[in-house]
Amino acid sequence: IDRLQSGRAKARMPRALVIAPTRELADQVAASFEKYAKGTKLSWALLIGGASFGDQEKKLDRGVDVLIATPGRLLDHFERGKLLMTGVQFLVVDEADRMLDMGFIPDIERIFKMTPPKKQTLFFSATMPPEITRLTKQFLNNPVRIEVARPATTNANITQLLVKVPTSDPKAKRLALRALIEKAGIETGIVFCNRKTEVDIVAKSLKVHGYDAAPIHGDLDQTQRMKTLADFRSGALKILVASDVAARGLDIPAVSHVFNYDVPHHADDYVHRIGRTGRAGRTGITYMLVTPADDKGFDKVIKLIGSTPDEEKLDLDYSNAVTVKREGDRKRGGRDRDRGERGERSERPARGRARGRDRAEEAADACVESITEVAEASAVAEERPTRERRPRREREPKAAAPPPAPVEAERPARVERPERPVRGVQPVRDRDDDDRRVVGFGADVPAFLARPPRSK
Repeated sequence: IDRLQSGRAKARMPRALVIAPTRELADQVAASFEKYAKGTKLSWALLIGGASFGDQEKKLDRGVDVLIATPGRLLDHFERGKLLMTGVQFLVVDEADRMLDMGFIPDIERIFKMTPPKKQTLFFSATMPPEITRLTKQFLNNPVRIEVARPATTNANITQLLVKVPTSDPKAKRLALRALIEKAGIETGIVFCNRKTEVDIVAKSLKVHGYDAAPIHGDLDQTQRMKTLADFRSGALKILVASDVAARGLDIPAVSHVFNYDVPHHADDYVHRIGRTGRAGRTGITYMLVTPADDKGFDKVIKLIGSTPDEEKLDLDYSNAVTVKREGDRKRGGRDRDRGERGERSERPARGRARGRDRAEEAADACVESITEVAEASAVAEERPTRERRPRREREPKAAAPPPAPVEAERPARVERPERPVRGVQPVRDRDDDDRRVVGFGADVPAFLARPPRSK
């Protein structure tokens, strides 16, 4: 900021460029820069998807000192001719390892080539995979490496706990999650899932059971995502169900609990997940739900962090939470289905909001699973052999009167066709002798030809 105050911004030519992998992280960086640059004359602009191109172009035309953007929207403006990168003096790549996971490395390489070679470049990354190391060697000149802590180091202020679920049934996992939330008495918490569809399912299940929860992932509308984050930061929302990409790098100091509903596919993501709590000197508690199907992923996490979390035991009857197979499930592949979570009703903590059967629960689960069922039903219909039709029973002929003899209709007399005229000879249409051949003038010889020539 001090070095940027000595110059002036030009139209469409930013002087500093900050690249972030997600919209939420870019918006967070913009909010932080607004605080840091308060009292200065520096201008800034935020280029992210889901916002109006026109408003962003107006800011670029006025000229900005600092441009904060996601790779996709930045390249969109460049290809439209609304942005020039020749004036960039500082280039910052935030969450470089997440850029790699999201497939942005080709875009980052292209952005580097569009900027001038003489500039200051900074890479910020929680981990340093080989691909990120290659980028630093390719685009940085004699870089200085600064490590704040050993990679994959967990915060000492965070209490890590392990919850073993005896079955891999989704109903049992959701039952354990609700029991943990009720037992912990959380203020604000984040529930991490591996898939976007699982994020929607878990968030919907929590809302059906009376918990204040909302999902956030990349497929949601930008306006909805920003509103959800704003509500979570302000405390209006207690539970945020998120994917790894959507919540990566978010700085929300008041998060008291983190729940790993799914064991992460990559062990490094576990460190990033639990790092959402215990920030700025605060303490935090994290839980990881482990099923028999998560043994391999769990072993990788234990190997990375170098210790095994203490086990938190729950007094739950999982037998009632197992999905009951219905007739025909075996033909559809034997996959267990969630149907209304009937077994979870007895284990639900008393909240005084429901009496008897909660019909909203059935509607929520049916809505979430309808897409999967339709896809499987169509697949079964294609594989099912067509049923052969049985031949019709032969009928005995009925005794009936002999059919009447067919009546022959009188044929009209055949009309003789006239012979075709000889090719090249025009018939005389107004006479009856069209069939005779005419040579020369025929019988009509002109009188001047009949006169004898004059003698000399």
